[in-house]
Amino acid sequence: MLEVWRETARRYALLPLRIFLGVTFIYAGLDKLTSDTFFTDSANGSLVQILHGSHDQAAIPAMIDLALKAPHGFGYAIALGELAAGLGILFGLLGRVAALGGALISLSLWLTVSWSTTPYYYGNDLAYLMAWLPLVLAGTPYLSLDALIKQRRGTAAGGRPAVGGATVVDGVSGAGAHDPVRSEHPA
Repeated sequence: MLEVWRETARRYALLPLRIFLGVTFIYAGLDKLTSDTFFTDSANGSLVQILHGSHDQAAIPAMIDLALKAPHGFGYAIALGELAAGLGILFGLLGRVAALGGALISLSLWLTVSWSTTPYYYGNDLAYLMAWLPLVLAGTPYLSLDALIKQRRGTAAGGRPAVGGATVVDGVSGAGAHDPVRSEHPA
């Protein structure tokens, strides 16, 4: 019984991280898109003001110069990127791609806006970048649209659904023979 609990805990270990990052990035994207000031050019909290204020302390000021050439387009790209990464990771659709997008957004914000935060661990963009990396590596193999699509493709290819949504073809789990719980207990 303890081994089954451990396997279940291992399988769903990244789910709280997916929920947190998904909800947070969806909120961040919607917050920017619905803000009264983010897309203005001079108000407190506007993207233009944030970019000008962080230019001299950024690790790569050229990134800010590039954003300042078309700040509204850049702002929409960031907001829509956050929304896409958040929705993708929350629902597990193209999980690795969504996580990579979230990681790249966090990396760009860390290298520009929050680079000068001292000490570095007060800045949240580096922590977000590190939080995305396990999802880049693992993807969204459980409780996700990716798993559902994989299951349906496996079933259409002549396999049969197994425990946990994987597919068993010739007695081997779609998750791979290295997964002893699934390989030993096919449906």
